[in-house]
This record gives sequence, structure tokens and C-alpha cells, in this order.
Amino acid sequence: MKRARQNVHPPLSPTVTDVELTKNSGTQDGDGPPLVDPDELEREAALSQLFDRQYTSMLRLATLLGADDPENIVAEAYYQVYRKWRKLRDTGASESYLRSVVCNLTRMRIRHLQVVRKHVEAPPVDAVASAESSALLHEDQRALISALNRLPRRQREALVLRHWLGLKEQEIAQAMGISCGSVKTHTARGVAALTQAMEARR
Repeated sequence: MKRARQNVHPPLSPTVTDVELTKNSGTQDGDGPPLVDPDELEREAALSQLFDRQYTSMLRLATLLGADDPENIVAEAYYQVYRKWRKLRDTGASESYLRSVVCNLTRMRIRHLQVVRKHVEAPPVDAVASAESSALLHEDQRALISALNRLPRRQREALVLRHWLGLKEQEIAQAMGISCGSVKTHTARGVAALTQAMEARR
């Protein structure tokens, strides 16, 4: 007696509907979640790490350079790094650019305040300091900071970047947009002026 032949069907080829569903799956037009740009994820992660590493340091930099609103300056600096990230990519480049932006924004803010003070009589800016920036300055530093703020802008920037942030001459030059020779000059003059000012208090 012959065994009945099994009715074996070949695999069905995908239909047009199946192909369309596969293409649409995981996109904004389909039922799945939207695709995420890997470059955007990389940028978000890198900026988060940059924030964790450098925020306090940048806040201190803006404060020591004389900014009355260091938190806003640093926040704006991070936003500019975010916009430029595709051109930066490298961690060292992003940190250098961040420092440069903080310095530039602080200069612009100080210039703006100087113009405003010529036309509008306002209370001293340092009369109302933020709790976060005030916490960065201990009592025994106030006299030094006061003397530092009376230095010419370039000398003050060079000293802050060198002695408070511990940067090398090349890094300072990049942040300030000047040559290494100019960094040495401003640093030397700043140290001499600061030393003289502190000795005069004794």
C-alpha cells in the first residue's frame, strides 16, 4: 500500500504589503518607534560628559574674569559648543573652544555693563551675587580677587587661565586669541601688579 504524499508547500515569497511594512517599521511613518540619529546620540553623550568635567571650572573662570552672571555665560557657552559640535568632535578641541567662548562672552558682558553704567546709575553689580558663584570664593580670597579685578583685562585673563585653571601657555594663547609670547608678557605683568597690590595692603 502506497503512502500518501505529503503536501509540502515552498516558502511564500514576501508580498508587497510585507515589504512596505518592513520598510516602514522603525520610521516615523510606520508603527514602530522613530529612528534615532547616531550622530545626535554621540553629540548628546559627549556634551553631557563635557558638562560634568568642565562646568564648575568654567563657572569659576567666568566669575574670576569679572562676570556678574557667570551661570548664564557658561550656559550660553555650552549652547555654542552644542551648535559647533560637528566641527569640533575632538574632546580637546571642544574644551579649548569652550574656554574661548567663556572668555569672549565675559568680555562682551563686561563691555556691555561699562556702557550701561555710563548712561544709567545702577547699584554695584557685585552687591548681589549668585549663591553658586559666591560659594566658589572663600573669605580669604576676596582681597586677592578684588586686586585681580582691578588688573587690565588681558593680564587678568592670563593669570586666571594660568594659575586658577592650570593651563599651559599654548592653551592660554588659544583661549585668549593671542600668541604665546603675548601670554608670557601679560602673565609677567599681571603677577608683578598683583604682587604689588597685595603687598600694599600689609
